[in-house]
Amino acid sequence: MHIFNILTLFPEFFKSPLEVSILKRALENKIIKVNVLDIREYSLDKHRKCDDYPYGGGDGMVMTPQPIYDAVRSVKQKYQTAKTIVFSAKGTPLSQDFIKEIKNFRRFILIAGHYEGIDERIIDHYADYEVSIGDYILTGGEYGALIFIDALTRLLNGALLNHNSIKEESFEDNLLEYDQFTRPRIFRGYSVPEVLLSGDHAKIKKWRFENRIKNTKKNRLDLFLKRSHEK
Repeated sequence: MHIFNILTLFPEFFKSPLEVSILKRALENKIIKVNVLDIREYSLDKHRKCDDYPYGGGDGMVMTPQPIYDAVRSVKQKYQTAKTIVFSAKGTPLSQDFIKEIKNFRRFILIAGHYEGIDERIIDHYADYEVSIGDYILTGGEYGALIFIDALTRLLNGALLNHNSIKEESFEDNLLEYDQFTRPRIFRGYSVPEVLLSGDHAKIKKWRFENRIKNTKKNRLDLFLKRSHEK
């Protein structure tokens, strides 16, 4: 079982997403376990305050180190080998390769930052990874934590009803997924490619591979060039 321990200022954020679809099934089947911890519970401030003004001046507030440190320490007492991940806009981009690599670990501490971020001393001295989910700014790291859990869970045996469906997904072999079609055969004058209706599996396989190349070259030239370089 993979166990995710989320440290957050907003525990209620995770209630609904964990009650539907693949994550719900993975929880019910004990493929994963998610513990949501309220960072405010670890604050030594009488008002449970977890933020303060940044040294050096500037707008916004910064999450203070003490509550986060104590929350991490509390989890580590139970899960000593847990890998700690901070979700931050300045982190390393999250990728499918990273998900595949890190899924072999079974215990995680996921720190969801807020405001202008968290005190850098937590990242430098108590985190194993600093991860970004994209080149944009969100209101909090909760989105990153949830996306990380979802992406990793999909790779675990038993999480998907058909585990073979991940074999030709986007980012496998540095290619995007091929186009998908279903009934009806013609929709508002637009038809499904004839090759997919041919029943010729060799031709379909060739079309799908060429379609993956086309989609990658069009939408993710960086992946296409990376694949070309590796070849």
